[in-house]
Parts: sequence; structure tokens; C-alpha cells
Amino acid sequence: MSKSSPMATSSAAGGVMVGGAMMTPDKDIVANALNSSEHTTLVTAVKAAGLVSTLQGTGPFTVFAPTNAAFDKLPAGTVQTLVEPANKQQLTSILTYHVVPGRYLATDLKDGQQLTTVAGETLTVMKKGNSVMLRDAKGGMATVSIPNVVSSNGVTHVVDTVLMPTR
Repeated sequence: MSKSSPMATSSAAGGVMVGGAMMTPDKDIVANALNSSEHTTLVTAVKAAGLVSTLQGTGPFTVFAPTNAAFDKLPAGTVQTLVEPANKQQLTSILTYHVVPGRYLATDLKDGQQLTTVAGETLTVMKKGNSVMLRDAKGGMATVSIPNVVSSNGVTHVVDTVLMPTR
């Protein structure tokens, strides 16, 4: 059994441990992410893009949240460049490509399913057993490492790769 399975089971009961912090269903997506030591780059990027209030909205949203390690896979200097005010539009496009309107638990995602993101582009779901992967518009793949992190306004799935839109 993978390490994420017991955590996913516990999310409905009270929370899921992510990045050393308990993510609980009574907090919104942003409040939960703020506590994760594995999502400091994502939180910085969301703030730089001006998306905090959006992701604190009523939703529901499904967020595929890249870890710091996922951002570290990008070419050197990419994150620093994206968070500069001049690149806000590109950063917003990348971040909103990780957000799908609605609340999709891992069990709701089907192999081959096309998800339309807030950015207006699609992600393709690929399932093998209990593993969930996403293929982005450029053919890149991200694996869900921690599924079903339930928040008051949606659900977050932790992913190991930054997904890239076509634009």
C-alpha cells in the first residue's frame, strides 16, 4: 500500500498531513497550503499572481498543487522570473492551469477523462490502479503523490511536476 492511501482515508475524518502540517476540511485551500512546508514556492507564486482571494472563494475548486520539488524541476531561474511583476500574466496562466472548477476526489477521476482548467485548456487524467497521473497540453506528466486533501472550498491533490499550458 502506498504512503498516500492512509492519508487519503483520513481526510474525510479530520485531515491529511502535508508538508508537516495537518490540512483540515474546515480551512480553505489557501489556508491549508500556507501551512505546508512543501508548498512555499506555490504559495509565493499564488501571491505574486494575485490569486489568493480567488482560491479563498466559495469554489468548489480542484487544485493540483505542485510541491517545491516540482518547481525545482523547472529550468534554473524559471520561478524567479515568473514571480516578477512583468510576468504576472504568464504566471497566472500556469497557476490557473492547475485549477479545475468543481470538486473531484481521486475516485471521481477516470482514465482518459479530459478536465477543463480555469485557464481554459485541458488536462488528461491517466489512471493505473490507484495511481492518478495528469498529462498536460505539452505532453508533460505529473503524478498525484497525496490525493484528496479536502478543504472547505474544494479539494487539493499534491503533484510532483508543474503542469504547463500551451500558452
